Amino acid sequence: MSDQLDQLCINTVRFLSVDAIQQANSGHPGMPLGAAAMAYVLWTRLLKHNPRNPDWFDRDRFVLSAGHGSILLYSLLHLSGYDLSLDDIKRFRQWGSKAPGHPERGHTPGVETTTGPLGQGFANAVGMAIAEVQLAARYNRPDFEVVDHATYVMVGDGDLMEGVAAEAASLAGHLRLGKLTCLYDDNRVTLAAGTDITFTEDRARRFAAYGWHTVAVADGNDLAAIDAALQAARAETTRPSLILVRTHIGYGSPNKHDSPAAHGSPLGVDEVRLTKQNLGWPTEPPFLIPKSAQAHFREALARGTHDEAAWNDRMAAYAQAFPELAKELQLSLRGELPPDWDADIPRFPADAKGIATRVASGKVMNAIAPRLPALTGGSADLDPSTHTALVGFGDFHPPAGQNDDTQSSDKSGWGYTGRNLHFGVREHAMGAIVNGLAAHGATIPYGSTFLIFSDYMQPPIRLAALMGLPVVHVFTHDSIALGEDGPTHQPVEQLAALRAIPNLTVIRPGDANETAVAWRVALETRDRPVVLVLSRQNLPTLDRSRYAPADGLRQGAYILSDAEDGRPELILIASGSEVGLIVAAAKYLRDEGIAVRQVSMPSWELFEAQTKAYRDSVLPPSTPVRLAVEAGVSQGWHRYAGDGGDVLCVDRFGASAPAADILREYGFSVKNVCRRARILLEKSNWKR
Repeated sequence: MSDQLDQLCINTVRFLSVDAIQQANSGHPGMPLGAAAMAYVLWTRLLKHNPRNPDWFDRDRFVLSAGHGSILLYSLLHLSGYDLSLDDIKRFRQWGSKAPGHPERGHTPGVETTTGPLGQGFANAVGMAIAEVQLAARYNRPDFEVVDHATYVMVGDGDLMEGVAAEAASLAGHLRLGKLTCLYDDNRVTLAAGTDITFTEDRARRFAAYGWHTVAVADGNDLAAIDAALQAARAETTRPSLILVRTHIGYGSPNKHDSPAAHGSPLGVDEVRLTKQNLGWPTEPPFLIPKSAQAHFREALARGTHDEAAWNDRMAAYAQAFPELAKELQLSLRGELPPDWDADIPRFPADAKGIATRVASGKVMNAIAPRLPALTGGSADLDPSTHTALVGFGDFHPPAGQNDDTQSSDKSGWGYTGRNLHFGVREHAMGAIVNGLAAHGATIPYGSTFLIFSDYMQPPIRLAALMGLPVVHVFTHDSIALGEDGPTHQPVEQLAALRAIPNLTVIRPGDANETAVAWRVALETRDRPVVLVLSRQNLPTLDRSRYAPADGLRQGAYILSDAEDGRPELILIASGSEVGLIVAAAKYLRDEGIAVRQVSMPSWELFEAQTKAYRDSVLPPSTPVRLAVEAGVSQGWHRYAGDGGDVLCVDRFGASAPAADILREYGFSVKNVCRRARILLEKSNWKR
């Protein structure tokens, strides 16, 4: 390879990017100009991928965490032969283009994860590296390495400033994820100014303290040094690697080199011309791709085809040698659930005392786990409280000998095959890491914490919904019934906030059997994340011989019990822990001769997905007297209560006291539900 061809290829990436940004009159030219050389070395010399099959499982994963530099990635994808046309590049950031402003998984072939909010892609990459090493430990056998790929992530200064990246980096170092390499575009400039005003720590020493291998490259255009650093990272198998590449934002631009002005705005027509002249590139035509440069990039097609064919041969031999393991792996690769995966899910007997739905959830998870090997996950240091540990399936941590200076050395024999992930007190990173696990594939990941701490996880939950990732979040301690810990730990607005996220299914089951169905729904859902919202306190397990089967949860809302003639004058609606409350209140109201319908409504999203005919059958428009009861803010409930209805909710913060006292003081009692219902009926002119 001649230096001349290398430089031609690098400048092709630079100016394909610059021209797209200029034509769009929108974008971030600084990163493509400065980071093109390191991206070129990675993509042409190390990265294992197949542009003809972007989803080939054993490919290396490349994540552009600094997603504002998206056009750099799109240029590499187009030049390498992915299904991303030059017309799409020319229509960068325009309606209908496969080249949107920030990378979007599922929208652009070759994009592994949706990035843009800084730090998220870094933590996603940690999740991908966890998935690779866990699957390799489970499925690889001597001479049959069917899971063997690396994860690369490119970050900028902003990524490393974000707390989520710090959380994820700390965990990655502890876990000794040797196949994770981070290329740091160390240009020392952000949108507003140089990093000298906010970010002067020694990044190399910080990451070394996390347990990372670090290498510094003094010149971001020194291809040999970049290559050597990447080779050193690949050789380092027991630590993740950070390669600090000293680059210059807006490289080659006479007036915007090393300037914040190059970060988030087009260079301008005159500056584009000057930059091309400065780097020896023809000023016309725009979108120039020299044939020799394209031919060199397109060598990725032959390499990728060869690498995938070789892997397919290994998989075929593996299937002969280990048929059961191969069958299990292939099922996971297709994202399919094994036959009878739910055969052991318990049915809970009627019990007035009942159990907490968090406890029921733990029993369901442990009934599923032996039949569903892809299920893996954990909590942010809360699994004794969230009941999310998979008993008998080990903790995920470095094998013995790799981490002997800590207490996490493998004494159990599980090591990287363990299915229980320990995220530590790192909720934000946990959300982003489980996104990476899901994006990697062949895993069914979950994360868990208290509902109040979902606030720390809103960014990755939103991105999971945007990507349609099948992630399960288990949120417990779901209301003011948390009790003595008080308002800082009692969620009130979190349900409304989660329900506001498009393409997210929120389920708050009302008893143990609804919880079992909720897990079935969560694991059968493959096109979006699912949130399970569970109680700390015991809830009565309903007698399903007297009430409708819990499978009604699949419809989002269903009639638990109805007026004798099916014509109620009052409908009581509740979710979660308040279902037992309306069931108890209905007994008193019926004794007073009131025709009551009780509706369990565990999921607004599932209910809205039903036909209008079904929705009207549960909540008839002709019955205006409805009372909705939920121990959270009332926002959104009025549409289900109707114009003539009312809501009993919590539109203020909680308090510190025993749960029973708080619930009574906040009106969540049988007496108050009955009182509110009578007031509604008295005000209503509705007649049976």
